[in-house]
Amino acid sequence: MSFLAGHWLWLFLAVGALTAAYVVVSLRRRVYAARLSSTALLSSVLPRRPQWWRRHVPAALLLLTLAGLVISMARPARAERVPRERATIILAIDVSNSMAATDITPTRLEAAKQGAQAFVDQLPPRINLGLVSFAGSAAVLVPASTDRESVRSGIRGLQLGPATAVGEGIYASLQAIATAGQRLSGEGQPPPPAAIVLLSDGETTRGRPNTQAATAARDAEIPVDTIAYGTSDGTLDVGGQQIPVPVNEEALRELADQTGGSYHRATSGDELQSVYRGLGSSIGYRTEYREITTWFVGLSLGLGLAAAALSLAMSSRLP
Repeated sequence: MSFLAGHWLWLFLAVGALTAAYVVVSLRRRVYAARLSSTALLSSVLPRRPQWWRRHVPAALLLLTLAGLVISMARPARAERVPRERATIILAIDVSNSMAATDITPTRLEAAKQGAQAFVDQLPPRINLGLVSFAGSAAVLVPASTDRESVRSGIRGLQLGPATAVGEGIYASLQAIATAGQRLSGEGQPPPPAAIVLLSDGETTRGRPNTQAATAARDAEIPVDTIAYGTSDGTLDVGGQQIPVPVNEEALRELADQTGGSYHRATSGDELQSVYRGLGSSIGYRTEYREITTWFVGLSLGLGLAAAALSLAMSSRLP
């Protein structure tokens, strides 16, 4: 829980002071009563004393009422996840030949397809989602829209290719976002928020460098969330010879840092799906604070009425 007007919480000092004063007065009364040596004299001086809980419960309820009113003035609010409606996400997947490595069962690419399908399924339906693939070059396979079946079909049809052009994948994603923004933005409205989710296992070997693409994404205020997929022991069978294809985590981490995105590492199909679930929650939803002041006003009113009723019933006076 958070507070929209938290500066009013300083009034708890006044409630605390009142509580302390009540405790002090109650203790003084007990000390005074104890000093009276004669029971007969005590009965003649002091009225019949109710049981301790009858004396203190109304006061305690009154103090709780004041505390509830202080909280109400501070305007308490609770956080709620609300689906985004105008956001655009481009899923950019590396289809270079190294994605055929079998350090991830059955292959990196096949496991990546499964994880990507899970990502598509969990996004809010009004998110605009597009698909980009890249190897030695990049291509927009599915323009950003709410048509999930087109994205699923595009993922199923991903094919391997030579070389790796991570930078070109980012540029193609930025172009897809710009095209979607022109179509989705109303007159006089800012373009919808956007993000790129990029999965790769290697470093750029062709096309524009990562740093140049990162600068373009940063200038467009579009974060790139990267997923390093694979293990350091990955190999690729080329003509019977095992060629090492370790994942390049450092390059992808730097890319995320330079664009204000987040970096993730996945070394199995299960880990990849877990990463996608986390990204879907962080990108597809936003946190809003809903005020719940009326709850505390109602609670305070109930406590105040209870304090008044008990005090009238036990001592024929209000607390």
